[in-house]
Amino acid sequence: MSWPDVGVAEAAEGLSPRAYLARLADTLLTPAERAERARAALRQWNGYGPGKADEADLDAELDRRLVEAAARRP
Repeated sequence: MSWPDVGVAEAAEGLSPRAYLARLADTLLTPAERAERARAALRQWNGYGPGKADEADLDAELDRRLVEAAARRP
């Protein structure tokens, strides 16, 4: 049985908190890995696959909206 297949109680048994957290961290995805999985799921689900230019445009639009929203805060 590999690490992700065991329950928390079994996994933590006999481990120090530091060792448990280190092992847990090894099972988590980085933000970049989560983003890539999300992109792959969207491509598979509906064919959506923006190019680099589209991503840059979307990032710029998000940045603009964040600045706008921050300016509205009292």
